[in-house]
Amino acid sequence: MTRLAQTAGLNDIQREILATVRDFVDKEIIPVATQLEHRDEYPTEIVEGLKELGLFGLMIPEEYGGLGESLLTYALCVEEIARGWMSVSGIINTHFIVAYMLKQHGTQEQKDTFLPRMALGEVRGAFSMSEPALGSDVSAISSKGVKHGDEYVLNGQKMWLTNGGTSTLVAVLARSDEGHPEGTAPHKSMTTFLVEKEPGFGEVRPGLTIPGKIDKMGYKGVDTTELIMDDLRIPANRVLGGTTGRGFYQMMDGVEVGRVNVAARGCGVAQRAFELGVSYAQQRHTFGKPIAQHQAIQFKLAEMATKVEAAHAMMVNAARKKDSGERNDLEAGMAKYLASEYCKEVVEDAFRIHGGYGFSKEYEIERLYREAPMLLIGEGTAEIQKMIIGRRLLEEYRFQG
Repeated sequence: MTRLAQTAGLNDIQREILATVRDFVDKEIIPVATQLEHRDEYPTEIVEGLKELGLFGLMIPEEYGGLGESLLTYALCVEEIARGWMSVSGIINTHFIVAYMLKQHGTQEQKDTFLPRMALGEVRGAFSMSEPALGSDVSAISSKGVKHGDEYVLNGQKMWLTNGGTSTLVAVLARSDEGHPEGTAPHKSMTTFLVEKEPGFGEVRPGLTIPGKIDKMGYKGVDTTELIMDDLRIPANRVLGGTTGRGFYQMMDGVEVGRVNVAARGCGVAQRAFELGVSYAQQRHTFGKPIAQHQAIQFKLAEMATKVEAAHAMMVNAARKKDSGERNDLEAGMAKYLASEYCKEVVEDAFRIHGGYGFSKEYEIERLYREAPMLLIGEGTAEIQKMIIGRRLLEEYRFQG
C-alpha cells in the first residue's frame, strides 16, 4: 500500500477486502487496461473476476446474498478499481446505484426478485435520467409513462446510458401524469420504472431499442448508449416502490451516493497519475541527473500528492456521513467537485512530467489524460455541484437578522 490516501479506522474485514481488490487491480487490470482501452473492448474477463470477488453485491444486504458492506467500503474499492482503469469502476457504479435504489425504495417483491441475482452479477443494472435535449435540467424530462390497465406504456428517448448494452435491468426516469394533474411541480410527477431487457444492441425487447455504442474521447470499453422507448409496455408492479410520483427523489438519492462514487474514481485516477509521474521522474534524466532532483519537478510532485490526499479525505468524509444515516448532499457535492477538479490537475501535471512521451499512446498517462475529463461532467457538472453546495450552505448559515 502507498503512503498516500490511507484511511484511518477501518476494521479487519475492510482492510482484507481492500487488499484483495488492490491485488486484483495490480495483477488483472493494470497490465491489460491500456490495450483493451485502445481497442474499446469490453473487459469481460475482468468483470467475471469482479463477480467472483463478490463486488457486484458489496453493498447488497446479506439476506439477499450480498456482503452487506458500507458505502465507505464500496467507495474505497471503487478508488482502487479506478486506479487500474476507470471504465471498470463505471461498470460497477451504475449497477450499484440501481441495487441501492432497490434496497432503499423497492417493494419487498422487487427486492426479492432482483437483489439476490444482482448480488451474483447475474442481473446487471443501469439507470437512465438524461435525455438528448435537457443536459442537467432534470425537470425538463419529456419521456412519459401512461397507465393502461395493469401496464404502463413508455415513450421517449434517453441519453448517456452507461452499461446500456450489457445491462439487463434499467431504472428509467419518466413522467407519469396519473394522480398528478396538470400544474403539478415537475419533480412530483416523475416515476422510476424498472425495465427488464436482454443484453445487446438493437431491439432488446418489444418497444425498446438500444442503438450502438457512442464513440467517446475516453471512458472506453464500457458501453455508453442511447435508449429509445416506442410504446414499451411494462407491468405496473415494475414502478419502483409501487407508487408513482416518487421517481425524482429516488433518483436523487441514488445520484447522491453516485457522487461519492465519482469522487472515489477521481481519487483513484489521480493516485495512478501520481504513481506514474513520480516513477517516471526518477527514471528520466536531464542535465546529468534524474528530473525528480530538479526543484521544479519536486514542487509539482508536492502539489500533486497534496491534492490526492485532500480529495481522498473529502471522499471518505462524504461516504461516512451517508453511512451514518445523515444527509450528505453537501459533503458529496464538495467531494465530487474537488476530486474531479484535482484529478484533472494531477493527471495534467503527470502528463507534463512525461514531456513528449506523455503524448504517445505507448504510455499509460495518455489514456488517463483522455479519461479524466469525464469526471468533470459525470453525475453532475462542476457548476451543478456548486449550485448544490451554495444552496446547502445558505441553509446552514441562514442570516438571522
